[in-house]
Amino acid sequence: MKRQKMANRVVSLAVATAFVAVSAITLPSTAVANDLYEAAVEGVPDTGFSQPFAGLPAYELFAPGEARGPIQVNEELGQIRADWIASRLGFAKEKAMTKEQYRQFVTGRGVDGISASSIIAAELVNYSVTALTNTRANPYTRIVDGGRSEIVLGSYGLIVSPDGMLSSPAIDSSPVRQVNWVLAPDVICNFPDLPIPAGIPCGYMGEWMRKNGARDTLAALYSSAYTPLVPFGYRSQGTSEPLELLENTRADGSQATLGMAMAPSIWIVNFLLIYALNPELAAKMPAYWQAIPTEVAQALYASENGDTPGQIPYSQYRQFFE
Repeated sequence: MKRQKMANRVVSLAVATAFVAVSAITLPSTAVANDLYEAAVEGVPDTGFSQPFAGLPAYELFAPGEARGPIQVNEELGQIRADWIASRLGFAKEKAMTKEQYRQFVTGRGVDGISASSIIAAELVNYSVTALTNTRANPYTRIVDGGRSEIVLGSYGLIVSPDGMLSSPAIDSSPVRQVNWVLAPDVICNFPDLPIPAGIPCGYMGEWMRKNGARDTLAALYSSAYTPLVPFGYRSQGTSEPLELLENTRADGSQATLGMAMAPSIWIVNFLLIYALNPELAAKMPAYWQAIPTEVAQALYASENGDTPGQIPYSQYRQFFE
């Protein structure tokens, strides 16, 4: 029960992380958000995603569709498409952080200078953004079988950790999940029943934005599609522990397994969050989703009862992505 209460209050960047609210900005009431959720359950378009993963029908079709061939797998959005999507989702490009604000935020700088907390926060945010923009436009490298291996798995909604483990980015041990505390609003950080991980600066992003001239960015984010989609992220993560995988049912009845980052509601929330930080990075997010290869999906599901739930060695399965 305590874990479920936590899930209803806290979600990660890979799911539906909330920027901390400025004092003059409030989210819609829980009742209103729940009404939106219940209405959407009855009216979602036929994209093959069930609720809560699909999100609101008005926004779902802005999320990636399935890749129609190899050329579209891990293809990035591109700036023109990213700007168009952001505008349709209610976020004006001019409200994003300035390049200098972004540079200072992701390097642990700001009006208070560099500190241990700011460095940790910057590292978690950078890791998360890299994981969620992992397309051909933004590969990263890992040491696999003793050699450097280029990782490009964005369309699958998967990541590879520094120690070579393949997983959804939303599993408990992932920095993409841990960044949640950096982005959490003050009310969460001060909640007595939530054990904040040692060393992670809870609420850092909100404090930084308030002190560094980014209030307009927060206001724009909360007035966009981000706000009504947050409840879908809560439920998506809460129903998918510990593997953080989801299923799509195609028109022909076949099933596709994806990492949580490619759920439409979650992808849109993450897109808006990254776009608010840096529109050029949001343009590197995956434009299409691709089913996790069957052998890999089966291994991920089988890991639930193992020593590392939701994780499998990438070295043993990379041939399925090559």
